[in-house]
Amino acid sequence: MSVQATARITAVLDSRGVTSLPVLESDGPLALRRTRAANGSYARVTVVGAMSAPLGGDRLAIEAQVGEDARLTVDSAAATVALPGPGAAAEPATYDIRLNVGERAGLHWLPEQLVSAHGSVLHMTTRVELAPTARLVLREEQILGRHGESTGTLTSRLTVHRAGRPLIDQQVAYGPGAPGWDGAAVLGGHRALGQLLVVDPLFGERCPEARLLGSTAVLTPLVGPAVLVTAVAPDARVLRRVLGDALSDVLDTPAR
Repeated sequence: MSVQATARITAVLDSRGVTSLPVLESDGPLALRRTRAANGSYARVTVVGAMSAPLGGDRLAIEAQVGEDARLTVDSAAATVALPGPGAAAEPATYDIRLNVGERAGLHWLPEQLVSAHGSVLHMTTRVELAPTARLVLREEQILGRHGESTGTLTSRLTVHRAGRPLIDQQVAYGPGAPGWDGAAVLGGHRALGQLLVVDPLFGERCPEARLLGSTAVLTPLVGPAVLVTAVAPDARVLRRVLGDALSDVLDTPAR
């Protein structure tokens, strides 16, 4: 039987000037835990998988609302593994992320990798609404197939609006049914891919310049105070290192 579940997080700044979590609502396989934050000004929530998911036919969602001046980091305890559902006619699974970040608020969205297991079909969407003065660090990492197996089918769409205007809207598709996904112009044989989006109003004064980051990653300024790092790699370890180095580089820009 398929699972329908929506987990919800609300972060607000309380009267002491500390980010509190009045809503921390787990559901189904999406268990939310408040954990110790590395950055003292940011509250931290870790998503803990309470069961194997998403399976074919599952409908999962996470909603996060970060109020004015609040600071929140959301990460996960382990990789999310998309698995085939029972039976040959199992429906695709869906995983929807909906994020809203208010004025002068900050959100670091840093989940572990999404693994597309052989035989799985997953449609993932991430929608973000940012206030004009909001800050965002968003990381996505996708691993096509577990060790020694071919990938499932993965479609992923990222849509971000800032002050009600589109900042980025892109969709990628990999695996069976997605033409050309493994060609030289797309992955070129790599099985790990990811992107890092950093939005900061200070980039309106001075934004990092477009440049290559090694041989398989590129930093691209967007039209707006934001940069996008896109990378491919042979495995998850290398991908994380590339994106981690890129984040350190971007956050050390003189604009900050």
